[in-house]
Amino acid sequence: METNNWSMLSGKMQEKIAKRGFGSPTSVQKEGIPAILEGGNILLMAPTGLGKTETTLLPVFDLWLKSEHKPISILYITPMKSLNRDLQKRIIWWSKELDLDSSVRHGDTTQYERGMQAENPPDMLISTPEALQSMLVGKKLREHLSNVKWLIIDEVHEIVSSKRGVQLSVALERLKEVIRAADNPMPQIIGLSATVGSPTEVAAYITAGAPCKIVDTMHVRSLRLKVEAPKPNDDDYKIAPQIFMTPQTASRVRRIHELMKEKESVLAFTNTRESAEVISSRLRAYDKELKVETHHSSLSKDFRIKAEESFKSGEIKSLVCTSSLELGIDIGSIDFIIQFMSPRQVSKLLQRLGRSGHTAKGTSDGVIISSDPDDCFESAAIAKLALEGKIEPSRLYGKSLDVLMHQIVGLSLEEYNIPMERAFGIVRRAYPFRSLTID
Repeated sequence: METNNWSMLSGKMQEKIAKRGFGSPTSVQKEGIPAILEGGNILLMAPTGLGKTETTLLPVFDLWLKSEHKPISILYITPMKSLNRDLQKRIIWWSKELDLDSSVRHGDTTQYERGMQAENPPDMLISTPEALQSMLVGKKLREHLSNVKWLIIDEVHEIVSSKRGVQLSVALERLKEVIRAADNPMPQIIGLSATVGSPTEVAAYITAGAPCKIVDTMHVRSLRLKVEAPKPNDDDYKIAPQIFMTPQTASRVRRIHELMKEKESVLAFTNTRESAEVISSRLRAYDKELKVETHHSSLSKDFRIKAEESFKSGEIKSLVCTSSLELGIDIGSIDFIIQFMSPRQVSKLLQRLGRSGHTAKGTSDGVIISSDPDDCFESAAIAKLALEGKIEPSRLYGKSLDVLMHQIVGLSLEEYNIPMERAFGIVRRAYPFRSLTID
């Protein structure tokens, strides 16, 4: 490794990077690390697998090493309750090397662990949006949260499109109140995101409209994509009754099977859990020797982990999955993506395609297997827009009154008899509630 490629970081960080075995920085790291070191708010957009997490953690750890701080100085928020295992291992490695204490907090954290976090807070706390709410009403943890200097929000595209984003946006304003009351400076906010169609608005959502630099490296990977509409052949008519399908559906299952046999490692995305189950079972009926598993959010955690590990180790070469595998779960190298029927959105297609060609110079390679003529036309239109890099505007969740009620209760627990005008002012700073009125 040429150490001078990492010369933007301190000598100690360069030593650890060499020990970790990193080569030259990726394009994301070349653009993202200097921007984070400057200290302003950042929205970092990059395809899956280009090292967004290290792009963020390396400069934050470097800044942490150079400064005076109290725990909890780094707060890492992720929408995934079970932080993906690979990421957790990486954070543990860096923590040991840098003598930085890190801990995870979510709904399944035991009462004993919660007590330990309050009494002996870590330098870095990894939390979900929901866990942050409960920590804000805990007297000791709220005091420790006033020390946050770096606030990292992962999978931003996933958070801002749901009520979880609305909830988090107000929680962040409540956190800022705690920091302000301790007379501490506002934290640097770093958002990590895959494809979003409205980056300026997304940046405003996570920073409540504060200045935010957008580092967009979505352009660095090339795409190879086509749409197919398989037609039944004689074999499909013969096998259709045996696998309890129409010849038309059998032709699509046959084509998915052909691609899975041709490629080294394949993810086949479907739009629903039901479709994933049906496609998996029909593939197994079609070829009892085919090593394929199913992955979706309704399956048990143990089953999902087993499927991920079997795929990563090469024990199975194909997974039929839903959006549960759009997130940054590390499942190793993937060389081909199948999308069964139109993905409905360009951004969704790009996120799914981004799972293949997992190197900085890799080409994302995939196919949409369409069904009827309408689906074929829609798939072709979405594929064309994806290849042109034209993404629909992001749908950000607006002001939600049930979330508002929940936050008012939270504010009341934090500060008994909080004046209404003060509570209103805090809530109204959050981007989704910027047009809220007293009425």
